[in-house]
Amino acid sequence: MHILIIGAAGMVGRKLTAALVAKRQVGGADIERLTLADVVAPEKPAGFAGPVETVAADLSTPGVAEKLVGSRPDLIFHLAAIVSGEAEADFDKGYRINLDGTRYLLEAIRQEGLKAGPYAPRVIFTSSIAVFGAPFPEAIGDEFFSTPLTSYGTQKAIGELLLNDYSRRGFLDGIGIRLPTITVRPGRPNLAASGFFSNILREPLSGKEAVLPVSRDVRHWFASPRAAVGFLLHAAELDSSRLGWRRTLSAPGLSATVGEEIEALHRAAGDKAVSLIREVPDETITRIVAGWPQNFAAKRAEALGFVAEKNFDEIIRAHIEDELGGKVGL
Repeated sequence: MHILIIGAAGMVGRKLTAALVAKRQVGGADIERLTLADVVAPEKPAGFAGPVETVAADLSTPGVAEKLVGSRPDLIFHLAAIVSGEAEADFDKGYRINLDGTRYLLEAIRQEGLKAGPYAPRVIFTSSIAVFGAPFPEAIGDEFFSTPLTSYGTQKAIGELLLNDYSRRGFLDGIGIRLPTITVRPGRPNLAASGFFSNILREPLSGKEAVLPVSRDVRHWFASPRAAVGFLLHAAELDSSRLGWRRTLSAPGLSATVGEEIEALHRAAGDKAVSLIREVPDETITRIVAGWPQNFAAKRAEALGFVAEKNFDEIIRAHIEDELGGKVGL
């Protein structure tokens, strides 16, 4: 099996690559070859015996998608995107990368099949809960409308529709996963409006100050990086006929308030960690977050075997184990 990961240099892409190398198989087929692509060349993973090609390229540049699919990978993970805050701040860049890049990829797959005989790879597309916009029910079910209130959410919603249509026409075998907000993200803060959800845990756990720009009663929908990789691996092996023609799923997750995050941080690391959170209200971030989903009833995904954490203690524990060597850095 040949696997292509687009967005392989990002946090989820790196963790997914490592998980695939450790797993060695997908759906009973041996992983024989990896192609890792991103705007910067991803690092080659250790411990993989087969050939690994790393590609520095922008999927939204015409011609790049054709080169990536020209070797006919069997399984494609499309993780590449710019984040919510950046897509909202730069309208043109958001649509170029988040929409045009996706469209170019799907169309390149279709053209490859027309050019050189049947070709319909499994394509896993990372969508977002940002495809939903307020007002919300108490818990968003599988029948709730996609009415995004941000450019990022709109771009992801269009991507879902394209994935569905190209799958319906038999050009590819697509599965979309609407990821919860991934927390705790390792590394440095990024431009996502949701970044503070991770910052207020990651930084204090390492003995650093963090800024909280919203009130503690803000509720949101979360899953860990560990769970996100699990969603993608499960989607790669799922019998897609069980989805019918609704190819995108809302992944399971955890509905919690910022206050509940901080309470879990206190249980994990005590008063000193919590004292490092500095509350500085930001009207722009507060407005953006107010339009985001807070809770889901992800019954379709759960029935198909997708699983996530049940509380924030589990999410913090996963971060400490995976990123901090099992120890809090205070």
